[in-house]
Amino acid sequence: MFTNFIYFIFFVLIYSTNTYSAATDSSFSLQTALLFFGFAIIFSCASYLKFKTLEKSILHQTNRYIENKFESLSKQFSILAILLFAVNIYGLALPSYTQKINLFKSFPALEALVFLCLFVFYLTVVRASAYGTYKKLNSADDMSRSSYILSNISFGIPVVLPWLLLSAAIDIINHLPFNGLKLFFASSGGELAFIIFFLFIISIFGPAMTLKLWRCKSLEKGEDRFRIEEICNKAGVKFAEILYWPMFGNRMITAGVMGLAKRFRYILVTKPLLRLLDTDEVEAVIAHEIGHVKRHHLAFYLLFFSGYILLSFATLDLVVYATIYAKPLYRFLTDSGIKQSTIISITYSISIIAVFVIYFRFIFAYFMRNFERQADTYVYSFFTSAQPLISAFNKISYFSGQSGDKPNWHHFSIKERVDYLNKCEADRSWIKRHDTKIKKSIAVYLVCLIITGIVGYNLNFGKTSKKINEFFVEKTILGLIKDNPDDPEFPAMLGDLYYSLNYYEKAKNAYEQALAIDPNNSIVQNNLAWLYATCEDENIKNADLAVRLAEAAVKNKKSAHIFDTLAQSYFAAGRYNEAVEAGKKALSMAEADKSYYEKQLAGFMDHLQRNR
Repeated sequence: MFTNFIYFIFFVLIYSTNTYSAATDSSFSLQTALLFFGFAIIFSCASYLKFKTLEKSILHQTNRYIENKFESLSKQFSILAILLFAVNIYGLALPSYTQKINLFKSFPALEALVFLCLFVFYLTVVRASAYGTYKKLNSADDMSRSSYILSNISFGIPVVLPWLLLSAAIDIINHLPFNGLKLFFASSGGELAFIIFFLFIISIFGPAMTLKLWRCKSLEKGEDRFRIEEICNKAGVKFAEILYWPMFGNRMITAGVMGLAKRFRYILVTKPLLRLLDTDEVEAVIAHEIGHVKRHHLAFYLLFFSGYILLSFATLDLVVYATIYAKPLYRFLTDSGIKQSTIISITYSISIIAVFVIYFRFIFAYFMRNFERQADTYVYSFFTSAQPLISAFNKISYFSGQSGDKPNWHHFSIKERVDYLNKCEADRSWIKRHDTKIKKSIAVYLVCLIITGIVGYNLNFGKTSKKINEFFVEKTILGLIKDNPDDPEFPAMLGDLYYSLNYYEKAKNAYEQALAIDPNNSIVQNNLAWLYATCEDENIKNADLAVRLAEAAVKNKKSAHIFDTLAQSYFAAGRYNEAVEAGKKALSMAEADKSYYEKQLAGFMDHLQRNR
């Protein structure tokens, strides 16, 4: 069940960690198109043939063998779909082509939606190929091919929906006329705060949207609904609705609870659960779900998701720094022609995926397993014995055809859960022991979270952050200059960095290096002219050279900020009449921040009047 969530989470990680590469800055080639369609066709044919072969073998194999093989093939081809999507993103670099489309430049969320559709297409190919085998294994199920595909795909979509909505919200904010708001959300702290706030909002209102996607329907009035309502009322748990959960064609024997707030909380049950379990067993299962609510597990899951965001925020910059600093370890790659920027991008992407896998596979899964056990023991709040729940587990194991010993990364196996309940039957102190274990685990987690937050703050906002960033940004740009000796952009970037740090001599040398590569680069001419005109170091300040560079920059490109530099250069040279004229041109061409240019012009005019 949760595996479908993981597939879509990997989609988000693969797509969001992709970075635009200038190396692919060319038109969409015939070779790229042939590879894209060729891979898709090979994948589709392989999926169809594998499942068709399995379908034909049904007559010669036991149902248990075919079912296990079916599940295995479904997982294998779903993983291949992920790998194929990764090839599209990293190997064929498809985003580098779509990012040239103006609509996608303005609204990146639309581009994300297009690639989500591509990923869903690959998963659809797998489900469509698997349908024939599924139908023969479940001959009593009258589900159509389209319904089967939709029920499988729609289950994972809610994982992507918050990310897609967040992307759309950011796009909208970027188009609002509120510069202060945009600057805040562009900062590391603002971005983190917005993501966590958005996550909280989704956790409140998301369940209603999710259940619409899953096409859940209200449980009709009758004995089943009455019993569920009765036990919820007894526990003091409020809910919005009790719904049928049509998971994977109504094949799953399970129940669930969604929603933090009672107005948006839903109790979910599948039809096989109500059909196969006795009344007391159904009540025991619902008691388990109530345990999740009463023990605040849903709120803790929100905390754990926020913790992952904080962990990523705090540590992933360290990966970039470490990759830059460890260049001697991968020098053989750069010597073979691979650029350092490419190595950093790939390392960063792999690290994001690795952090996600480690965090959710070990930390998050640890709490999930133990929360499930705690919810199991909550059955004693309603019953004197856990035998109804034990009986329900045994039936679920039998009718689902899965071994009770089957391992599960997010749940203890059914056998382990039954064994623990039997221990509680013999000695109720095991309930308290487990509650204490969870309290201690959460306390340790919170301490680690606070430490991570402190580290993250210092790495992104404190003095440590400034020093580390200065060092590694310089080292990165120097590496880029070495990799791209004929590109004036990188020495120009180095000059900007040195100027911002008041390293004026180094800034001058970097700008001169850029002009040696491209003598007519108006941006570099403008920046070096500004340095010569305004530098606090009299040994570097050179008004005449500033005027020559600024005049050359204006000839190459006429814009407000370049005319402003020319005005400042004339002013430094004592040519106040020309400074005023250039200042007027700068103001007339300004599209934004006119107050700055007005202030500049007023200063030039004041000096002109006082020196007449």
